[in-house]
Amino acid sequence: MPKKLLVGVIGDFRPTYDTHTMTNLAFRHSADSLGIKVEVEWLPTPTLDGYVDVKLGRFDAFLCAPGSPYKSSEGALNGIRFARENDRPFIGTCGGCQHTIIEFARNVMGIENAEHAEEHPDASNLFVTPLTCSLVGKVEEVKVLAGTRALKVYGTPIIKEKFYCNYGLNPARREDVEKAGLRVSGLDAGGEVRILELSNARFFFATLFVPQATSTPERPHPMITGLLRSAAAA
Repeated sequence: MPKKLLVGVIGDFRPTYDTHTMTNLAFRHSADSLGIKVEVEWLPTPTLDGYVDVKLGRFDAFLCAPGSPYKSSEGALNGIRFARENDRPFIGTCGGCQHTIIEFARNVMGIENAEHAEEHPDASNLFVTPLTCSLVGKVEEVKVLAGTRALKVYGTPIIKEKFYCNYGLNPARREDVEKAGLRVSGLDAGGEVRILELSNARFFFATLFVPQATSTPERPHPMITGLLRSAAAA
């Protein structure tokens, strides 16, 4: 494994956001468990407007952080697209998960007007819509589906995760995104989508929950550890 990894966090860092400080700590927990060093650099979304390939090429892995609406939705989408198209290990968490869905719909499915209800509630082609019930601050059980890469990461089919969100994949669009290759790999007790993955990527996940919120030095989160392990193996 390399001595040091550089991880880019797509998002607008706010020191008062617990999920943002937790993100920095979670990378430290997982790096220590793997015996490697990691440098985390936050990438403000306005800096990702326009052409980003040269700017982002130096990063080994990416995480799209909670905290939407971002200062620049297009910047967040550009960062996610770079990670996907260049097969860099990636996790989109909470708002990052929602924007991963939008990026996939626009740039893989070719639906240019795919939108997020938080930003464009009256749009005609919503891929991200309000959840049946708000999940802000809740801990919920998630079933990880058999035969998925998510199950390999977790090693167990039932997990508990912490949520901070009000929006998720539009249920009416689930079949469409799965047919296009963004596979559902985790569900809540009611069958609503909580984890998605790109099976043909090195490591590419979108989680509606915030894995970094439950990471500790004694028990680093397997998703964050898996991201770093994949990046280190390159």
